[in-house]
Amino acid sequence: MAKRQLAMVMDLNKCIGCQTCTVACKTQWTNRNGREYMYWNNVETYPGKGYPKDWREAGGGFNAAGDLQPGIIPNLESDYGVPWDYNFDELADGKTLEPHMDPTWGPNWDEDEGAGNFPSDNYFFYLPRICNHCDNAGCLSACPRDAIFKRDQDGVVLVDLDRCQGYRYCIAGCPYKKIYFNPKISKSEKCILCFPRIEKGLPPSCAHQCVGRIRFVGFLDDEESQVHKLVKKHKVALPLNKNYGTGPNIYYIPPTEAPPKFDANGKVIEGSQRVPMEELVSLFGEEVKDVIKRVKAEKEKKATTGESEVMDMLIAYQHQDMFRLDGAYYEQIAAENGKKLAPVDTRYRSGKHTKLQYKAVH
Repeated sequence: MAKRQLAMVMDLNKCIGCQTCTVACKTQWTNRNGREYMYWNNVETYPGKGYPKDWREAGGGFNAAGDLQPGIIPNLESDYGVPWDYNFDELADGKTLEPHMDPTWGPNWDEDEGAGNFPSDNYFFYLPRICNHCDNAGCLSACPRDAIFKRDQDGVVLVDLDRCQGYRYCIAGCPYKKIYFNPKISKSEKCILCFPRIEKGLPPSCAHQCVGRIRFVGFLDDEESQVHKLVKKHKVALPLNKNYGTGPNIYYIPPTEAPPKFDANGKVIEGSQRVPMEELVSLFGEEVKDVIKRVKAEKEKKATTGESEVMDMLIAYQHQDMFRLDGAYYEQIAAENGKKLAPVDTRYRSGKHTKLQYKAVH
């Protein structure tokens, strides 16, 4: 268990599915050879198959006894989708824009499809996902090389690229399938929670660039942080599928508002809710029922009295107020270790350009 734990809270009521977070991450981190199909941050349409396809049925995680469960490694072509490009250089010759191959699947393949019958009860919402930087990470437990580690200073889960030999048990062990295999270097790679930015007191790129201001970042033990107040104090944020037993540290404010359903005559069905409660329970557990009640109560309180700490935080009047990070904390750690802050932890960085010495097992 780490001394402190960084966490993120995402308000699903405000996510507009613009993919700005995805582009920010893709531009900053997953832009080298072998990462073309990697989306350390992605925004899925729920209900949908997700990315990789049907990740919720792919196994991994732990059972009630704490035993690691078997999982599968998604197939690049059928589950992730082979990355494709377009014939931009041929457009000047009068040709139409076409992919260079026949795509079969990819990120956001089923974007905005939803479920139900239009226009009476159809529904969907957006579900952004990154690595959960779990307390009991399935990827870490599954790795026979001890190549995956959880940083003691902030709980960020990283891959030691010098130790990784590309066995990919980590992918099978992660129930969220948010760790990827880079075939160019035969090593696994994953979201690093932008720790070089965090160490400088800056929020992760996905959170900093978020158009809808849905992401709050801070330490769970910091009682003045938004994540502590939303998760611990007011208890309005829940992890995704905590039944997987990994102790995820990415939390969500569940969807609380949706249009009502309409009957066959086009009239509103009073008290109806388009997003089925059983769907939300499957994602966030039975606690989601109480959380939705609390959020609605806070919304009513704000409307009637003008005061609600929860609503004031979720509205996010000031962008900088969404992030409570402590650069001085990392500077102190670096000083104690006799290092400069560039960055505190070098295990991730050291293997970045390592030449492959062993043939990966596939």
